[in-house]
Amino acid sequence: MKKSLFLLSLSLSAKLLCHEPLVGKEAPDVQAFALVDGAIVENFSLQDFQGQYVVLFFYPLDFTFVCPKELHAFQERLQEFKEREVQVVGCSVDSAFSHLAWLNTPQRSGGIQGVTYPLLSDLDKSISRNFHVLDESSGIAYRGLFLIDKKGIIRHMLINDLPLGRNVDEVLRLVDALATYEQSGEVCPANWRPGDKTLKTTQEGLNDYFGTQDMLQ
Repeated sequence: MKKSLFLLSLSLSAKLLCHEPLVGKEAPDVQAFALVDGAIVENFSLQDFQGQYVVLFFYPLDFTFVCPKELHAFQERLQEFKEREVQVVGCSVDSAFSHLAWLNTPQRSGGIQGVTYPLLSDLDKSISRNFHVLDESSGIAYRGLFLIDKKGIIRHMLINDLPLGRNVDEVLRLVDALATYEQSGEVCPANWRPGDKTLKTTQEGLNDYFGTQDMLQ
Protein backbone atom coordinates (compact mmCIF):
# COMPACT_ATOMS: atom_id res chain seq x y z
CA MET A 1 0.00 0.00 0.00
CA LYS A 2 2.77 2.44 0.97
CA LYS A 3 4.68 1.55 -2.20
CA SER A 4 1.57 2.23 -4.33
CA LEU A 5 1.04 5.61 -2.69
CA PHE A 6 4.71 6.47 -3.21
CA LEU A 7 4.53 5.57 -6.91
CA LEU A 8 1.29 7.55 -7.28
CA SER A 9 2.98 10.56 -5.65
CA LEU A 10 5.92 10.28 -8.05
CA SER A 11 3.56 10.04 -11.00
CA LEU A 12 1.59 13.13 -9.94
CA SER A 13 4.80 15.07 -9.29
CA ALA A 14 6.07 14.20 -12.76
CA LYS A 15 2.84 15.41 -14.36
CA LEU A 16 2.98 18.67 -12.43
CA LEU A 17 6.60 19.24 -13.43
CA CYS A 18 5.70 18.67 -17.09
CA HIS A 19 3.31 21.59 -16.92
CA GLU A 20 5.53 24.07 -15.14
CA PRO A 21 6.03 27.26 -17.17
CA LEU A 22 9.44 27.43 -18.80
CA VAL A 23 9.74 31.23 -18.57
CA GLY A 24 12.77 32.21 -16.52
CA LYS A 25 14.40 28.82 -16.97
CA GLU A 26 17.26 27.72 -19.19
CA ALA A 27 16.00 26.55 -22.57
CA PRO A 28 16.06 22.74 -22.94
CA ASP A 29 19.08 21.45 -24.82
CA VAL A 30 18.48 20.73 -28.51
CA GLN A 31 20.59 18.36 -30.59
CA ALA A 32 18.79 17.45 -33.80
CA PHE A 33 18.83 17.01 -37.53
CA ALA A 34 17.92 20.28 -39.23
CA LEU A 35 17.55 21.87 -42.62
CA VAL A 36 20.04 24.74 -42.81
CA ASP A 37 20.70 26.79 -45.96
CA GLY A 38 19.00 24.15 -48.08
CA ALA A 39 21.11 21.26 -46.71
CA ILE A 40 20.45 18.65 -44.04
CA VAL A 41 22.84 18.84 -41.09
CA GLU A 42 23.30 16.67 -38.00
CA ASN A 43 23.63 17.80 -34.39
CA PHE A 44 22.11 21.25 -34.85
CA SER A 45 22.22 22.90 -31.43
CA LEU A 46 20.62 25.99 -29.96
CA GLN A 47 23.73 26.29 -27.78
CA ASP A 48 25.57 27.52 -30.87
CA PHE A 49 23.57 30.76 -30.70
CA GLN A 50 24.43 31.84 -27.17
CA GLY A 51 25.34 35.50 -27.30
CA GLN A 52 22.35 36.33 -29.51
CA TYR A 53 18.61 36.10 -29.11
CA VAL A 54 16.73 33.08 -30.47
CA VAL A 55 13.10 32.95 -31.55
CA LEU A 56 12.16 29.27 -31.66
CA PHE A 57 8.72 28.54 -33.02
CA PHE A 58 6.90 25.24 -33.40
CA TYR A 59 4.35 24.49 -36.08
CA PRO A 60 2.21 21.34 -36.53
CA LEU A 61 3.27 19.80 -39.85
CA ASP A 62 4.88 20.40 -43.22
CA PHE A 63 2.57 20.55 -46.25
CA THR A 64 -0.39 21.94 -44.31
CA PHE A 65 -2.37 25.17 -44.54
CA VAL A 66 -1.71 27.85 -41.90
CA CYS A 67 1.91 26.70 -41.51
CA PRO A 68 3.37 27.90 -44.84
CA LYS A 69 1.87 31.34 -44.31
CA GLU A 70 3.52 31.55 -40.90
CA LEU A 71 6.91 30.41 -42.18
CA HIS A 72 6.81 32.94 -45.01
CA ALA A 73 5.71 35.67 -42.56
CA PHE A 74 8.87 35.13 -40.51
CA GLN A 75 10.98 35.05 -43.67
CA GLU A 76 9.52 38.36 -44.89
CA ARG A 77 10.72 40.04 -41.66
CA LEU A 78 13.95 38.07 -41.33
CA GLN A 79 16.19 41.08 -41.96
CA GLU A 80 14.52 42.92 -39.08
CA PHE A 81 15.26 39.98 -36.80
CA LYS A 82 18.88 39.89 -37.99
CA GLU A 83 19.27 43.62 -37.26
CA ARG A 84 18.22 42.83 -33.68
CA GLU A 85 20.72 39.93 -33.40
CA VAL A 86 17.92 37.37 -33.40
CA GLN A 87 18.24 33.87 -34.86
CA VAL A 88 14.88 32.54 -36.05
CA VAL A 89 14.44 28.75 -35.89
CA GLY A 90 11.38 26.72 -36.87
CA CYS A 91 10.54 23.20 -35.67
CA SER A 92 8.01 20.48 -36.41
CA VAL A 93 7.74 16.71 -35.92
CA ASP A 94 8.54 16.08 -39.61
CA SER A 95 11.82 14.67 -40.87
CA ALA A 96 14.55 16.89 -42.30
CA PHE A 97 13.85 15.21 -45.67
CA SER A 98 10.23 16.36 -45.48
CA HIS A 99 11.46 19.89 -44.68
CA LEU A 100 13.70 19.73 -47.76
CA ALA A 101 10.87 18.57 -50.02
CA TRP A 102 8.66 21.37 -48.68
CA LEU A 103 11.43 23.91 -49.22
CA ASN A 104 11.65 22.78 -52.85
CA THR A 105 7.90 23.34 -53.33
CA PRO A 106 6.90 26.76 -54.73
CA GLN A 107 4.90 29.10 -52.53
CA ARG A 108 2.00 29.13 -54.99
CA SER A 109 1.68 25.36 -54.44
CA GLY A 110 1.68 25.65 -50.65
CA GLY A 111 5.44 25.26 -50.26
CA ILE A 112 8.04 27.30 -48.42
CA GLN A 113 10.46 27.94 -51.25
CA GLY A 114 12.58 30.97 -50.28
CA VAL A 115 12.67 30.29 -46.52
CA THR A 116 16.30 30.52 -45.37
CA TYR A 117 16.29 30.15 -41.56
CA PRO A 118 16.90 26.70 -39.96
CA LEU A 119 14.11 24.16 -39.58
CA LEU A 120 14.54 21.53 -36.88
CA SER A 121 13.40 17.94 -37.31
CA ASP A 122 11.65 16.64 -34.19
CA LEU A 123 10.88 13.19 -35.53
CA ASP A 124 11.04 11.54 -32.09
CA LYS A 125 8.99 14.41 -30.61
CA SER A 126 11.52 14.98 -27.82
CA ILE A 127 12.00 18.70 -28.56
CA SER A 128 8.26 19.42 -28.59
CA ARG A 129 7.85 17.40 -25.42
CA ASN A 130 10.73 19.13 -23.64
CA PHE A 131 9.29 22.55 -24.53
CA HIS A 132 5.83 21.41 -23.34
CA VAL A 133 4.08 22.04 -26.67
CA LEU A 134 3.39 18.47 -27.82
CA ASP A 135 -0.22 17.36 -28.18
CA GLU A 136 0.26 13.76 -27.08
CA SER A 137 -3.06 12.62 -28.53
CA SER A 138 -2.26 13.73 -32.09
CA GLY A 139 1.53 13.49 -31.91
CA ILE A 140 2.05 17.00 -33.31
CA ALA A 141 3.13 20.28 -31.75
CA TYR A 142 0.88 23.21 -30.96
CA ARG A 143 1.98 26.60 -32.29
CA GLY A 144 4.46 27.31 -29.53
CA LEU A 145 6.85 30.26 -29.65
CA PHE A 146 9.78 30.97 -27.33
CA LEU A 147 11.99 34.05 -27.01
CA ILE A 148 15.35 32.96 -25.62
CA ASP A 149 17.81 35.58 -24.40
CA LYS A 150 21.54 35.78 -25.07
CA LYS A 151 22.30 33.63 -22.02
CA GLY A 152 19.96 30.85 -23.10
CA ILE A 153 17.10 31.77 -20.72
CA ILE A 154 13.49 31.65 -21.92
CA ARG A 155 11.99 35.12 -21.42
CA HIS A 156 8.69 34.72 -23.27
CA MET A 157 6.50 31.83 -24.38
CA LEU A 158 3.24 31.69 -26.29
CA ILE A 159 1.23 28.59 -27.24
CA ASN A 160 -1.59 28.83 -29.77
CA ASP A 161 -4.06 26.11 -30.69
CA LEU A 162 -3.66 24.69 -34.19
CA PRO A 163 -6.07 27.01 -36.09
CA LEU A 164 -4.56 30.23 -34.72
CA GLY A 165 -1.64 31.80 -36.59
CA ARG A 166 0.81 34.12 -34.85
CA ASN A 167 1.61 37.81 -35.25
CA VAL A 168 5.21 38.46 -36.30
CA ASP A 169 4.88 42.17 -35.42
CA GLU A 170 4.24 41.16 -31.82
CA VAL A 171 7.31 38.91 -31.77
CA LEU A 172 9.49 41.81 -32.93
CA ARG A 173 7.87 44.10 -30.34
CA LEU A 174 8.74 41.64 -27.58
CA VAL A 175 12.34 41.38 -28.78
CA ASP A 176 12.55 45.18 -28.65
CA ALA A 177 11.00 45.25 -25.18
CA LEU A 178 13.47 42.68 -23.85
CA ALA A 179 16.45 44.49 -25.37
CA THR A 180 15.22 47.81 -23.94
CA TYR A 181 14.86 46.30 -20.47
CA GLU A 182 18.32 44.73 -20.63
CA GLN A 183 19.90 48.01 -21.71
CA SER A 184 18.07 50.42 -19.40
CA GLY A 185 16.83 48.34 -16.49
CA GLU A 186 13.43 49.94 -16.98
CA VAL A 187 10.33 47.88 -17.77
CA CYS A 188 7.99 48.21 -20.75
CA PRO A 189 4.30 48.78 -19.87
CA ALA A 190 1.28 47.44 -21.74
CA ASN A 191 1.17 48.26 -25.46
CA TRP A 192 4.73 49.64 -25.29
CA ARG A 193 6.47 50.22 -28.61
CA PRO A 194 9.99 51.41 -29.39
CA GLY A 195 10.19 55.13 -28.66
CA ASP A 196 7.51 54.98 -25.96
CA LYS A 197 8.32 55.85 -22.35
CA THR A 198 9.57 53.05 -20.12
CA LEU A 199 8.96 52.69 -16.40
CA LYS A 200 11.33 52.66 -13.43
CA THR A 201 10.28 49.99 -10.92
CA THR A 202 9.88 52.41 -8.00
CA GLN A 203 6.96 54.39 -6.65
CA GLU A 204 8.61 57.55 -7.98
CA GLY A 205 8.97 55.91 -11.36
CA LEU A 206 5.31 54.94 -11.33
CA ASN A 207 4.27 58.47 -10.43
CA ASP A 208 6.50 59.90 -13.13
CA TYR A 209 5.16 57.49 -15.77
CA PHE A 210 1.49 58.13 -15.05
CA GLY A 211 2.11 61.86 -14.69
CA THR A 212 3.57 61.88 -18.20
CA GLN A 213 0.66 59.84 -19.49
CA ASP A 214 -1.81 62.32 -17.98
CA MET A 215 -0.05 65.20 -19.72
CA LEU A 216 -0.17 63.36 -23.05
CA GLN A 217 -3.93 62.97 -22.66
